Amino acid sequence: MADFIADLVRSTVALFVDIDPIGIVPVSIALTQKMERVGRASVTKTTIITAAGLLFGFAVAGTQLLSIFGITLASIMVAGGVLLFIVAKELLTHGGWRFGGAGAQDESGVVPLAFPLLAGSGAITAAMISFQTAGLVVTAISIMIVIGITYVILRYVDRIYRVLGRRGSIIVTRVFAVLVAAIAVQFIVDGARELFVQIC
Repeated sequence: MADFIADLVRSTVALFVDIDPIGIVPVSIALTQKMERVGRASVTKTTIITAAGLLFGFAVAGTQLLSIFGITLASIMVAGGVLLFIVAKELLTHGGWRFGGAGAQDESGVVPLAFPLLAGSGAITAAMISFQTAGLVVTAISIMIVIGITYVILRYVDRIYRVLGRRGSIIVTRVFAVLVAAIAVQFIVDGARELFVQIC
């Protein structure tokens, strides 16, 4: 029992740090600030379901899936970095996510919120390692705990937006767009470095 609790705590903490649900709040505000409350709730739901599905899927079958397609985690890092950089550009130049249109608001819950921000390469790796070292039960519980906490945090984005106001939200959007761009570049650099090491 002690080993089970220790494995659960270790897996949960590792996953929480990699997902960083608090850090996604400003991006979530930026992407959903022009939506109605119902729209934001729908995006949150889509984000949580997609992120949970990706983490469960990669935890159980990630190694086999990557092997089938000949894809490495380094390649996922580069792809995620490119996606994030596109998001940062949109936030800086237009103040929001333009793609998908009003009829497809949930798309921002998939890209970029669920992937690569929540279920990014770090979180996917943590889930895969947890499954291989601690088993399915520990991995499943740790994912549910972290995803549950993430849902609660994103659920109250409305209140954070009301506190910031429209002007405050615009400032936060532009500032965090720069940070998202920096994260994107770091993803690409780290992924490219890993790919270079693999080639050599």
